[in-house]
Amino acid sequence: MLTDDAGIRTLNANWRSIDKPTNVLSFPALQPEGGGGPDDAPRMLGDIAIAYETTRREADDEQKPFDHHLSHLAVHGFLHLIGYDHENDDDAEDMESLEREILSSLGIPDPYADRIA
Repeated sequence: MLTDDAGIRTLNANWRSIDKPTNVLSFPALQPEGGGGPDDAPRMLGDIAIAYETTRREADDEQKPFDHHLSHLAVHGFLHLIGYDHENDDDAEDMESLEREILSSLGIPDPYADRIA
């Protein structure tokens, strides 16, 4: 879902108790219980919400093409849907490494290249 800052702020407040807009939120779908057979495969991974206004502002501030930043947020949200997070430094590095690899395969430069270490 592509939404505005007001919409993502509402989602962030309702689901994470954080009353401010953010760039991307992921909502993993409940997975079927069962024996783990082929028929138990998830039919849907979940939902990703991206705030257009925040994404546009961040892309402009970071002097990145909007489509590159939007693609980065979509990849980031997808990785959350399949179980990745960035709650600690090791997990963050694993997730960022995958983001870099996926984005590189799409011809998008490292989104973290300009980050201050």
